[in-house]
Amino acid sequence: MEIKSVHLSIIKMPLKQPFMTHLGSVTDREAIIVEVKDRKGINGYGEGVAFSSPWYTEETVQTSYHVLKDFLIPLLKKKGVSHPDEAFGLFSSVRRNHMAKAALETALWDLQAKKEEIPLSSLIGGTMSEIPAGVVVGNPNLSEVLKQIESYLEQGFKRVKIKISPETDYQLISRIRQRFPDLPLMADANSAYSLRDADRLKALDDFGLLMIEQPLGFDDIVDHAKLQNQIKTPICLDESIVTFDDARKAVELSSCGVINIKIGRVGGIGEAKRIHDYCHSKGIPVWAGGMIEFGISRAHNIALASLAGFTIPGDISGSDRYWKEDIIQPEIKVDNGMIQIPDNPGIGFELNRKRMKEVTIFEERFEF
Repeated sequence: MEIKSVHLSIIKMPLKQPFMTHLGSVTDREAIIVEVKDRKGINGYGEGVAFSSPWYTEETVQTSYHVLKDFLIPLLKKKGVSHPDEAFGLFSSVRRNHMAKAALETALWDLQAKKEEIPLSSLIGGTMSEIPAGVVVGNPNLSEVLKQIESYLEQGFKRVKIKISPETDYQLISRIRQRFPDLPLMADANSAYSLRDADRLKALDDFGLLMIEQPLGFDDIVDHAKLQNQIKTPICLDESIVTFDDARKAVELSSCGVINIKIGRVGGIGEAKRIHDYCHSKGIPVWAGGMIEFGISRAHNIALASLAGFTIPGDISGSDRYWKEDIIQPEIKVDNGMIQIPDNPGIGFELNRKRMKEVTIFEERFEF
């Protein structure tokens, strides 16, 4: 891949409404947009999805930018790659920092698909023409939660995820089930529980949840295996799975029944596909998690979710879910709960340059 330049932009945009979990709330979202240009003038786009503070992972926008500028881009400039599949190995000399790696690696995948004049979904082996859209409800007010769920169901969303904690779980889910008895519902705990809460989590078996996501420690696999042995509801691992080996060990230990794959969390599309392929071979369903991202990352998620093993609706919604105006054109649309897989080359979307200019707070270009 004959790279000519890499352009980094830090953008910032307010959410239409705050996104809340027991860990805190997000009202403004920053991200890093990566634009890789080759010597024929073809552009590939990636997005760094770390948050401004290290509440979800240890990475932040600033640390990701540092790693991109001072380590990953110089590595790419010095050694290069002939195919995006080689990027994960090239970047392996830098420990972790997966969101920084994914930001650059996904741009290379988009570039490669455009060079081959095929959709990114086709390049990585996707088989679906459309995917079901799920949605997350993060609001501490019960009446607001019920109103939001009602609205999302009217829009055709196929699955709802709610945020829970020991202070809200049973009452919240009970009220939702009373109102929506047949709703495909899952709960995300963001590590709010410990093994001491096993009986409390076991009580949630009554509600027929699709899964409970990451109930225990963010870096745990062993205790989740103990918990899964005590409850019927499938455990889904999110933060615990940051590498292919994490996924393999979790499956071998029976630590979960489902795995959430986030491209940024595992270091790129290549590693995400490896985890998908392994889980698919073992009969472990997977789904695409969301990071309150902008349109570039969302487009990469759509391509990933076209793979055969993504049998559960992911946290992939339309651009208007979080933003008054996204940074891509056309914006991503949900039609009766489904999102069409683009058939244009690459991710299938282009940057909205006007919007990018409005929301960019810093940018820098690196010539090769």
